[in-house]
Amino acid sequence: MKLDKISQNLLEQIAKIHEIPNGAVSFRRNGKGEIVRSTPSIEIFKKEDGSGIDIFIHSTCQNEACHIPVVVSEEGLFDLVYNDFYIEDGAFVTIVAGCGVHSNGSGGHDGIHTFHIGKNATVNYIENHIALGNGSHKILNPTTNITVGENSMMNMETNQLGGVDYSNRITKATLKENATLNITEKILTDRFNTAKTDFKVNLTGKNSKCNIVSRSVARGESEQVFKSNLIGKNECFGHVECDGIVLDKAQISSIPRVDAKSNLASLSHEAAIGKIASEQIVKLMTLGLTEKQAEDKIIECFLK
Repeated sequence: MKLDKISQNLLEQIAKIHEIPNGAVSFRRNGKGEIVRSTPSIEIFKKEDGSGIDIFIHSTCQNEACHIPVVVSEEGLFDLVYNDFYIEDGAFVTIVAGCGVHSNGSGGHDGIHTFHIGKNATVNYIENHIALGNGSHKILNPTTNITVGENSMMNMETNQLGGVDYSNRITKATLKENATLNITEKILTDRFNTAKTDFKVNLTGKNSKCNIVSRSVARGESEQVFKSNLIGKNECFGHVECDGIVLDKAQISSIPRVDAKSNLASLSHEAAIGKIASEQIVKLMTLGLTEKQAEDKIIECFLK
């Protein structure tokens, strides 16, 4: 399948690929599933109403990748999908998702992803979002619902790379015995962008663990709101770390919360919001960078 330049650029931004890869793939463009390809270990089926896909990761899947990118380039289109993932016991998979919007007007995508992870499984989930083009009404609202089974691990990396005018990112998870959930979030906003994040994790199983790390940069007159709630219902461990850099007239609010519903729960959070230290700028300027170049370099390193 030949891709146009806009789709190629968006795929590079959200999935680090230049063309449709081999293996298990679901490629959705402008509200339609254009490619659905399965493998013996990863089966993908379109939902009958066309609103998304069902993905079955079999136990025979060992270190395979599944790509499910979404591209919206049709002006005025707001896409909505429901994707359900069923991961069998013992499977090991990397899922690369995300959406790119390119429009000179309005456009957006809401993706509701639900993960049912069995026992002794490992899931690496990467989700990137970006918006390009002119206009000021590009909306991306990802919702992720997760159940991590016994002795399983999910590593979730979610990035909002820029250009998104409004986003409301919701993640809800339940962890069973010896389950682990690691989440890394990176967000960049500018102009009048608004980005909201809301994590809610129930640590119900004994020895369950959750670690959330959020790094964000707010520029222009943008606004970010970060919320998290760790609920410990058993002997468990949970930690949230939220670091933000505020520039220009932007605003960042961090609202971490922990609820220990068991005296064996160990929960903690920390938040730090501030500006770039002037001495860091000066040091880079002595190496020949302009003030703007120095600021950009510091932000690039911070969000790595």
